[in-house]
Amino acid sequence: MLASIPGFLRTPLVVLLIVLSTIVHTTPLFLVAFLKWIVPVRGFRSICASVLVRLAESWIAFNSGLIALFTRTRFRIEGLQGLRMDGHYLVLSNHQSWVDIIFMQKVFNRRIPFMRFFLKRQLIWVPLLGLAWWALDFPFMNRYSRKVLSRRPELAAKDKIATRKACEKFKGMPVSIMNFVEGTRFTEEKHARQGSPYARLLRPKAGGVAFVLDAMGSALHSVVDVTLAYPAGTPTLLDLVSGRIPEVYFNVREREIPAELLQCDYEKDSASRVRFQRWLNEIWADKDALLASLALEGKIACR
Repeated sequence: MLASIPGFLRTPLVVLLIVLSTIVHTTPLFLVAFLKWIVPVRGFRSICASVLVRLAESWIAFNSGLIALFTRTRFRIEGLQGLRMDGHYLVLSNHQSWVDIIFMQKVFNRRIPFMRFFLKRQLIWVPLLGLAWWALDFPFMNRYSRKVLSRRPELAAKDKIATRKACEKFKGMPVSIMNFVEGTRFTEEKHARQGSPYARLLRPKAGGVAFVLDAMGSALHSVVDVTLAYPAGTPTLLDLVSGRIPEVYFNVREREIPAELLQCDYEKDSASRVRFQRWLNEIWADKDALLASLALEGKIACR
């Protein structure tokens, strides 16, 4: 088994294969994206969009195969039953590590529609990956700081417009829109600074989810609620390519979106904001209770 190759050989080999996979998959991806951009015919662009997704799924499948071949990482997954490739999902998850996205893509690839998530606009300049995300219609946002917004409040509208434009593209097709609701990776320092009421989670932020639901409305059928944990502790990207992640835990729950949240005005109505935040807080309380029970059973590390 390739996982038994000594680490000093395995790690550079995995990195090399990932780089080669990126080049092999992004080359046709960029070509199809260019054709989609220059040919202003709706039917042709629809075909190109489908080809782009197939290329992305192949890319994810190859990288997932590398994880299976070169590591001994075990996946404990609960709750995938009932999810469909023709669904319209809002995927919400806690955020532990840089490797969360890689593992989520592995678990959900070809089980639900291709996942897209909101990115900081600066990430478009990441070599190869930035252009790939753009070609795959990942929404880019500026995410201005509070300090900047206090000086120029009109900039807040730009991200809302970007959210609406991105979501309009997805209304007519199966889609999964991914959101790390905490807005950042969990650390003990951030947890203490927030004064989070949850033992193992940061506070969930409702604004981004509210904008997506406002833009998509009834086009989204349900929430895929993901609770993610690493029993051996939070890993790094180096831990991943070095095969030092023994186990990953996924709990997946499909939840209905309350009808009143699809009709509320989050931006202007304070009562709607309260209802929306309460709904997210309840989901996060369930996550925290689940993680606490896993800790009591000795399945993840205690805090």
